[in-house]
Amino acid sequence: MGKGMTISRAAEQAGVGIETIRFYERRGLIERPLRPRSGGYRVYEGAVVERIRFIRQAQDLGFSLREILELLSLRADPATDCSDIRAQAMTKRREVDRRIAKLQQMRSALDQLIGTCPGGGALRACTIIDALAGPGRGEAESSEPASACPSNQLERRGRTAKGSRMKTALFKIGGMHCDGCARTIAAVVSAEPGVQKATVSFNAQEARIMFDPQATDEERLVVAVQKAGYAVVGRPS
Repeated sequence: MGKGMTISRAAEQAGVGIETIRFYERRGLIERPLRPRSGGYRVYEGAVVERIRFIRQAQDLGFSLREILELLSLRADPATDCSDIRAQAMTKRREVDRRIAKLQQMRSALDQLIGTCPGGGALRACTIIDALAGPGRGEAESSEPASACPSNQLERRGRTAKGSRMKTALFKIGGMHCDGCARTIAAVVSAEPGVQKATVSFNAQEARIMFDPQATDEERLVVAVQKAGYAVVGRPS
């Protein structure tokens, strides 16, 4: 892998967009090269590409950017022992187990809806439509029920009590065709770690997401929406 790459070439090599690299620079995950005194483009070394790939792989495994920064610090510390990394991985696995439990609850709820559906007849008799009718037509809201997962609820309250300030992002969404699309996006985004509430409006073609910036970030939420098959056509507010 050669040296002296432009940001566009580094992005191509790492398999990300230019804005992703700039986002990582703003979050302190990678160092922004100095502009040459003689002018011209900033020069990115091959090691930056490897670092970006490491970050993306860690994100795919569910690590937040804050956790990834800790992993990068451990990776660069000669005194780091393998047990330190193992401890981080075990913590993340426990979080994944909690998310799996939440998804299993969602599956059980869907099984109940499907089981009670008559499977035919007029739409007004559809029990699934009745059950999915949310806060209002064209708007789907998803947040953790008070009795759905007590351990997660206590964890979230504890994190907030420690002073973590929730943040709200507003996305313009492309590709929604019905209220069901809005409900799908709300469910997918709500499964992300750190998301406290997700309200998606089909009529307004937008999603409003309240989340803990210590557990996730706007970039990860964008990826979650895209993986669900929809486009983010406006950046978060």
